[in-house]
Amino acid sequence: MLNEQLSSQLKSHLASLTHDVEFVASLDDSAKATEMRDLLEQIAGLADRVSLRTDGTSARVPSFEIKRPASGDADMIEGVEFAAIPLGHEFTSLVLAILQVGGVVPKIGDDTIAQIRAIDRDLAFETYMSLSCQNCPDVVQALNAMSVINPRISHVAIDGSLFKDEVEERQIMAVPNVFLNGEPFDQGRMTIDQIVGKLDTGAEARMADEIDAKDPFDVLVVGGGPAGAASAVYAARKGIRTGIATERFGGQVLDTMGIENLISVPKTEGPKLAAALETHVREYDVDIMNLQLAERLVPASEPGGLTTVELANGAKLEARTVVLSTGARWRNMNVPGEQEYRNKGVTYCPHCDGPLFAGKRVAVIGGGNSGVEAAIDLAGIVGHVTLLEFMDELRADEVLQRKLRSLPNVDVVLNAMTTEVIGDGSKVTGLAYTDRPTDEQHVLELDGVFVQIGLLPNTEWLAGTVELSERGEIVVDDHGRTSVPGVFAAGDVTTVPYKQIVISMGQGATAALSAFDHLIRTSAPEAELATV
Repeated sequence: MLNEQLSSQLKSHLASLTHDVEFVASLDDSAKATEMRDLLEQIAGLADRVSLRTDGTSARVPSFEIKRPASGDADMIEGVEFAAIPLGHEFTSLVLAILQVGGVVPKIGDDTIAQIRAIDRDLAFETYMSLSCQNCPDVVQALNAMSVINPRISHVAIDGSLFKDEVEERQIMAVPNVFLNGEPFDQGRMTIDQIVGKLDTGAEARMADEIDAKDPFDVLVVGGGPAGAASAVYAARKGIRTGIATERFGGQVLDTMGIENLISVPKTEGPKLAAALETHVREYDVDIMNLQLAERLVPASEPGGLTTVELANGAKLEARTVVLSTGARWRNMNVPGEQEYRNKGVTYCPHCDGPLFAGKRVAVIGGGNSGVEAAIDLAGIVGHVTLLEFMDELRADEVLQRKLRSLPNVDVVLNAMTTEVIGDGSKVTGLAYTDRPTDEQHVLELDGVFVQIGLLPNTEWLAGTVELSERGEIVVDDHGRTSVPGVFAAGDVTTVPYKQIVISMGQGATAALSAFDHLIRTSAPEAELATV
């Protein structure tokens, strides 16, 4: 199952094990169980410290646990389980789980490890995921690491396509979907800090106190996507005090599947790029404050004064200059039923949630590149796709349109205005739309709705402080300056056209250099300024 190159790489990683690791598989005579056994046997054959048993008694079949048998120099570790054949995006999760059970310390901050070890109650996590989901590995890897660190925590990662009965019974229509002790815990991408913070109710208050105690920054970047990362790097390279406060490092990039237009990088995936951005920022002396949501901007009261950013947890940050790079989020249809059935059939990620709709009928809303790409991808998984576009023609690139037209299980409806998402109270059952030229009403019977109608800038918290366009974007000049002195902006949140990663990175650099220039000019004596 693993090619020669991948086997060689894995063998090299397994050489770092310091303790024995045991696969305990629960198998039957199914084809999937045979596939799982073949994978585990191949991995076990790469290292003397890894072995396989097939006498497991898990209720889920096929599945396997990853255990460390008790020995004289190490305690037994158990509680890490895959009810899945963890290839695709989850192969890294499998490798990390093996290494961590085998003695390799998880790459987690000491404070977070201490919080995990301090948990003194039994926590049994279940994560429903799909192998095509780029958001799922973060959750799976976080909960696996927690299970290794604290023996009172256990975790099983479940491939929804393998255990369809459970998916139907629990009405899971979006992944990752996490249950704790049998009850819903959370949905969507989560970092280990977010999970621990949700379990440790005092963590947010402690973090707020730490942030409040920080000295003012020379440059404070708000937002951790490509624009924010570039701003932080360029500011830190000037040797000035730089901080970055972000709700989630990587931003919208984390939700992007394939990236093929970042110059010099022929192809990558969003989560990989986000990790690379953070790694690059950490090469410099940047104070990274993750999981921080900005709620209010208070401009400096006088020229050269301090601007304040107030956070959702009550903390306040001060800075001589601020770069706003809060990015954008998926735009909603804003029709009845959309929010009611969000994650119950209404979804925004075809790569993550598509496998949950295998063989079913779905709709894609939006005829731009993202909508047409979603329809193409889904056509290979679901039973039928109906793409609805508001305008009288698709806006996607012609090469994508040609591919779409070649698919036998896709219908395209133009001039379609979605009016309602219909459901039975627990899940989506249909979609209503109006034919714009004729005003005729139509209803489609379907199981899922994938919304792909563009992005909305994250600027609600800035209303009344900086100038915004009619579309809610921050108005900037060619230096990234906003209407407020000392406040700059970059990326998808601004009026700069063409929302692309490479453009956001360039904007971030521009904003940081402009902020540095502002600092020089506002701190220099007036006589000196006259000669500049």
